[in-house]
Amino acid sequence: MNLIRLLGRFRFKKIRNRLFAAMIVLFLPSIMLLGYISYNITNKTLTERNEQTNRDHLRTSSEVADLLFHNINKLHYSIVVNDEIREDLRHSGNDPEVRPDSQNVRTSTRLQRLVSGSFGDTRYVKSICIFDLRFQTACFGLSDDAGPYETPDKAQKIMAADWYRDAYENKGKVVYYRSDIFGEADDVFSTVKLFRDAGDASGQPIGILVVNVSKSIFGKIFSGNRELGSYMVIDSTPGATTAVFSTAEAVQLKDGTIGETLDHIRSQGYQVSPFYNQMTNWTFVHLVKTKELLKESQNIRWATTAIAAGFALVALIYSYMISGSITKPLLQLRKMMLDWTKGVRNFPTAFAQDEVGVIGETFKRIACENDELTEKLIRSELKEREAELKALQTQIKPHFLYNTLDSIYWMAMLQNNRDVAQMAVSLSESFKLSLNKGKEMIPVYKELQHIEHYLKIQNIRFKNRFRYIEEVDESIRGLEILKLLLQPLVENAIYHGLESKIGEGTIRLTGERDGQYVIFKVEDDGVGMTDLERTKQGYGLGNVKERLKLYYGEDSTLDVWSRPGEGTRITLRFNPYPNPK
Repeated sequence: MNLIRLLGRFRFKKIRNRLFAAMIVLFLPSIMLLGYISYNITNKTLTERNEQTNRDHLRTSSEVADLLFHNINKLHYSIVVNDEIREDLRHSGNDPEVRPDSQNVRTSTRLQRLVSGSFGDTRYVKSICIFDLRFQTACFGLSDDAGPYETPDKAQKIMAADWYRDAYENKGKVVYYRSDIFGEADDVFSTVKLFRDAGDASGQPIGILVVNVSKSIFGKIFSGNRELGSYMVIDSTPGATTAVFSTAEAVQLKDGTIGETLDHIRSQGYQVSPFYNQMTNWTFVHLVKTKELLKESQNIRWATTAIAAGFALVALIYSYMISGSITKPLLQLRKMMLDWTKGVRNFPTAFAQDEVGVIGETFKRIACENDELTEKLIRSELKEREAELKALQTQIKPHFLYNTLDSIYWMAMLQNNRDVAQMAVSLSESFKLSLNKGKEMIPVYKELQHIEHYLKIQNIRFKNRFRYIEEVDESIRGLEILKLLLQPLVENAIYHGLESKIGEGTIRLTGERDGQYVIFKVEDDGVGMTDLERTKQGYGLGNVKERLKLYYGEDSTLDVWSRPGEGTRITLRFNPYPNPK
């Protein structure tokens, strides 16, 4: 109740003030909302466009990486298939005359010669080391010791290392390790491959090949993408998520899946665009500070606010003018209605061509036509009374006709004039069937009775010249159809076909079912006709066709066939159970 009272205090008495207040309430929030939505759409568009652009750049960087890493893989395979190095590994430690250190020097020399003669790009290769099955080390570009593994339990340490297990599990595939396995340099990552004996049918392992690659290779990979932001290469090995390469400072990673890691980076205020590299199983990531990315949109925000404020001011001025243009014709309309209640019928006020003007002109027209409507109502009531009287007269006329025909019948019987008596009976029955107690529908057998009575009258007139043959299926005799569908066709056959014929004539009426349709045919062997258009001009057939279409639908048909000297055939085809419209 308190809220209603509070709102009531701000309810303006004048419509103009209400309209002005309503427009302010509608316009100002709408324009502010428009500015807010525009700002958010701009931010979203910038973000999506940045992500798409960076994703395209990362795809290009991944393709460059594949080319560079392919050279690293080729170097692995060229070492593995080298016969001399393979022989050294086969006989490592088995020849007592050859000292291990001299054999390592020989293997290192062969590695150096192989790298120097390689046609591939090896500029990013920092060093190459080979472990034989006894874990003796031969290196090029590095000392021949195993670094942190060079301890009395060297073999156990190496076999326990995750890179060693990965090399065996991948069965000869090059494995990219996130850092230097020897731990000697931070700017190096290692690639490891199981050295299998290519000359042995079973491909038994004979060593481990390690190629250390400089991380400066990533400068080549990302060199074409000097856009805003930083790059990272993330190895998301379960339980050990690590940045293989990064140009971003103060970005913290989180162990877990790559999705969890990227979400953690986003929570630090970065827009992140990832791309997965299949060759290394690493994820290339572009990241940029959200504030830096949306710095330009702030200018759009202030410009949108200024434009919205300008529109709001124009809207307020315009709404004040519009409210006045609406209330003025409303006041004119109010005065005109008050005058009408006082009996004034002269309305000189002219309204503008708008919605209020349409209402005013409509009211003027309604007021002027009010008297006419009253007169029409009185005349309608009089006509209704006249219709009731005519209905009573209509009820009286059939009874009068039946009584008259009944009197004619008995008078003819008293005078022993049976033809007149029969005509009176047939005519009486014919009228009864035609009227059918006011019903439009009639059973087929009653329609056939109507035809029989009609033919009795015609045969009395024409001395039994017409022979009538009826062939109607028993299954449709009880079917209800529109009355006076068949009798006019028989009448048409007599007047246009048989009456002009010399001698006797035959009329054949057939009726049958055809699926959901009923077909009636009325044939005569009369004079026939050449101009079938004459049938359309007659009242009888035209009336039947029109009633047929109206009640049974457009798929019902009335077809006429005729040939001079042979006769005429009229065919009705309709569905006795039309779908209700």
